Amino acid sequence: MPSIGPDEIAEVVATLESGWLSTGPRAAEFEQAFAEYVGARYALAVNSCTAALHLSLIATGIGAGDEVITSPLTFCATANVVLHAGATPVFADIDPVSHNLAPAAVNAALTSRTRVLMPVHYAGLPADVHAFHQIAELRGLRVVEDAAHCVEGIAEGRKVGSISDFTCFSFYATKNLTTGEGGMVTTDDAGAATLIRVASLHGMSRDAWSRYAPNGNAHYDVVMPGFKYNMMDIQAAMGIHQLARVEENWKRREEIWKRYNDAFRSLPIGIPADPEPNTRHAYHLYTIMINEARSGIKRDDFLAAIQKHNIGVGVHYLSIPEHPYYQKTYEWKNEDYPNAVRIGRETVSLPIGPKLSDADVDDVIEAVRRVLAAS
Repeated sequence: MPSIGPDEIAEVVATLESGWLSTGPRAAEFEQAFAEYVGARYALAVNSCTAALHLSLIATGIGAGDEVITSPLTFCATANVVLHAGATPVFADIDPVSHNLAPAAVNAALTSRTRVLMPVHYAGLPADVHAFHQIAELRGLRVVEDAAHCVEGIAEGRKVGSISDFTCFSFYATKNLTTGEGGMVTTDDAGAATLIRVASLHGMSRDAWSRYAPNGNAHYDVVMPGFKYNMMDIQAAMGIHQLARVEENWKRREEIWKRYNDAFRSLPIGIPADPEPNTRHAYHLYTIMINEARSGIKRDDFLAAIQKHNIGVGVHYLSIPEHPYYQKTYEWKNEDYPNAVRIGRETVSLPIGPKLSDADVDDVIEAVRRVLAAS
């Protein structure tokens, strides 16, 4: 459940009362605060991480015949935006410990058509961005980070959002920082930031706030066939205060994460990997691995059993090549991505939101123990 406080509610009400509901002063305030938080030159608010990824790929200039290498263990949007940009998604398998895109597998997947590397910070654990930048520099590639899970992340001493050509964040209802629906692109590239800004609102040279604010100019030109990807002030009103509390909420997630680790370390299940030195986990998803041979129960049977204890759980994610559309269209083979396929079939995501009480956490731990004991 999203952690929405009185400050967000009051700001949304003030936005409604102001009469300015769409992209305006609160979106600008949220962008500035977010850019400062991650240490980026520009932050551009949009209506989803999907939009952020799509616009970032467009800004790289890719198109038909180009390839983007990414992870097969992710939400379908990561692959879909490559298709929307006119390019071809290419999957490289994941590391079996971190569950992030494996640099060695990326090296093996490179071709003369590769233009972009798109690592995913799975569950909030930063990927090995340094390794991907080394590959990119050698091959003249761009790096677009899918940081939908990783607002609070730090990768080898640098804040996620300040490292690559583009970094894309999600503020969906289930995310650590939520605006209900929403996303953000961060970049240090002034030209790309301008393109993304224009492309996010129909290709218009000025948005409504620029046209109708005090001293604005009502005229505009359409300079490209853009999209309807802008963030409303109603959403940004939530984001301003969510961002102000993001570190406080992260600390609560860390407490829950450590309690789960302590409770589950001796059980016959897999638990998440610890971050590398100088790297900070965003603690977005706490995923356990249910392997029938080790745990004595099938993953889906575990899901059904723990839900009977009134514990809400999720599955993140079935690997993309296993979904019917991609199988039919691209004939991707599961055996090419054995780690992603196995982990996708074994994963269970446990509750970890900052609204969980200590008693709630106790209930989750006890339910996991009981289900495994019964198996």
